[in-house]
Amino acid sequence: MDEIDRQVENLAACIKNTEIYRNYRVQVEKIEKQPGLLEQINEFRQKNFELQSGPDSVEMLDKVEDFARQYEQFRENPLVEDFLQAELAVCRMMQDVQVKLTEAIDFV
Repeated sequence: MDEIDRQVENLAACIKNTEIYRNYRVQVEKIEKQPGLLEQINEFRQKNFELQSGPDSVEMLDKVEDFARQYEQFRENPLVEDFLQAELAVCRMMQDVQVKLTEAIDFV
């Protein structure tokens, strides 16, 4: 397990060295300088998660449209939008790493 731990540390260092991750950290620092903004982003994320993980229903389209309207102005804030885009890029990179690792070990 020691070798795996070392390699995980190496992988983490490689990830931290990517432009995607460095951009994400820059965006985090910008958000943290704005009092209360991170809390607002977390509230947005929580509501978005609840909406996406809720049961499908006839009203789902209405709920999605209401959510989009409710947060439209919030998402127009360049700090918010840049942060969310950077976060999404990191999440996609991590998903790609997980898929490649799973494929590499022939895990079905």
